[in-house]
Amino acid sequence: MCDACVIETVKARMLSRRHLFRGAGAASVAAAAAATVGPAPAALAQPATSLEDMTHELGENFPTYFGEQQFFLEHKFNFANDGMNLNEIRVNEHTGTHIDAPLHFSEIGQSVAQIPVTNLIVPLCVIDIRAQADADPDAPLTPDDISRWITMHGEIPNRACVAMNSGWGERVLSDRFRNADEEGRMHFPGFHVEAVEMLLEETNAIGIAVDTLSLDHGPSEDFATHYAWLSQNRWGLEAVANLDRVPEAGATLVVGAPKHTGGSGGPARVFALA
Repeated sequence: MCDACVIETVKARMLSRRHLFRGAGAASVAAAAAATVGPAPAALAQPATSLEDMTHELGENFPTYFGEQQFFLEHKFNFANDGMNLNEIRVNEHTGTHIDAPLHFSEIGQSVAQIPVTNLIVPLCVIDIRAQADADPDAPLTPDDISRWITMHGEIPNRACVAMNSGWGERVLSDRFRNADEEGRMHFPGFHVEAVEMLLEETNAIGIAVDTLSLDHGPSEDFATHYAWLSQNRWGLEAVANLDRVPEAGATLVVGAPKHTGGSGGPARVFALA
């Protein structure tokens, strides 16, 4: 179909949809939408008083684990010439603020489309290791850090996401985010494999999150944390923003994960209710 035909078809459909939402039509559509929403998860039992966006804006210059551009945007239509704006994007699944599905580091784990939505709206536990990261950029989040959080806030809630706040999000638009040395080896914090083993053995946590480029710390060569955690049908979030703007305990994390067949992950819109 020619581009001009596509544009005219889109315009016609937009006009038709305007009529759909007039008068009683709007009420019936709203009722139908409400009927598709299931009961609220237990994580939302308490009313929220604040909302925080935990997502970095994704652009072509966003830093990546491999150092090469992984997000590409091409303008296909623009409003001045075509009456609408439309872009085509090409993106590596693991770019920007994104989710690692179990399939990313396992043979038969859940794809991003198979993660139950009930596992994407969960209690958020934020563990602050900024002091350690300031002293040592390779500092991992350890079992001692988890134990300290439990002493202060109580047990890790069921189906929680445990997040590492290293303060790395402030570096996101600079070379200090990858923090590569002369040999190309990166230096940033992550979860120690013993920390995720503790979470697996002693809690029912469903996700972990970091404000860096990887669940493993930068110098890792074996991805031990990825393998240990994702292979158990748990998910991870990388390059999360604004962890310093949410409470260490009591917030609810909402992960707007993509839903494409066979996906090992993908850019996500993540926010927290507190």
